[in-house]
Amino acid sequence: MHSPARKHYQRVTAAKAAGTAEPGRPQTGEQYELHAAALWEARRTLKGIKSTEQKIAKKRELLPEFESYVAGVLEAGSGAQDDVVMTVMIWRLDVGDLAGALAIAEYALRHGLDAPDRFERDTASILAEQLAEEAIKQLEAPVQDTDDARTAAANQAAELAMHLSRAEALTRDADMHDPVRAKLHKALGYAQRARGGHAAEALEHLRRALELNDRVGVKKDIEKLERELKQQNAGTQGSPQNGA
Repeated sequence: MHSPARKHYQRVTAAKAAGTAEPGRPQTGEQYELHAAALWEARRTLKGIKSTEQKIAKKRELLPEFESYVAGVLEAGSGAQDDVVMTVMIWRLDVGDLAGALAIAEYALRHGLDAPDRFERDTASILAEQLAEEAIKQLEAPVQDTDDARTAAANQAAELAMHLSRAEALTRDADMHDPVRAKLHKALGYAQRARGGHAAEALEHLRRALELNDRVGVKKDIEKLERELKQQNAGTQGSPQNGA
């Protein structure tokens, strides 16, 4: 682990180099070179691990090594192409650090940064698809039958809905394959549904997902939400008015 003074030095020098770099050109500087070398070693370590679960655990262990550098770039960067920052974004998605990934994605999309060639997808598509998949995985995790557990699950769903909404706004104008965007709307619909009290918003996103991809797997969810909303509306219309 680096000392606080070392982390501060890394952040400040990374910020200085990123701020003076030419937008769109490859990032340079001492800290970039050091972290690019560390990333190469980290990737070599990961290639020796067969288990996906263990790879994710290793990425979680390795990510703090790059935090100060990334913070410096995001603080003052002018948009130079940076494979370290972009790889860290994807690793953060892999380990479920959605807020951390979105912080980089916002910077990357603002400056038109590409993911390294080995990922073979554009930045917006990577963000939309991996964020959606991680959110759905978290939403589908079993919840204990207790009030505290249900409250925690609803709070988690609200946080996921916030992250997904931010991603949807960031990628709204991007050109991506319809099934990828459908997956993002599906995740948003599930998150809004899991929050409780947001059935109309959930239905809107699930319908949009189905428009984009009729094999996205939400038809039964749509039918169920439509029935629930119809029952709610009927109950509201049938209740006595105040003062009647």
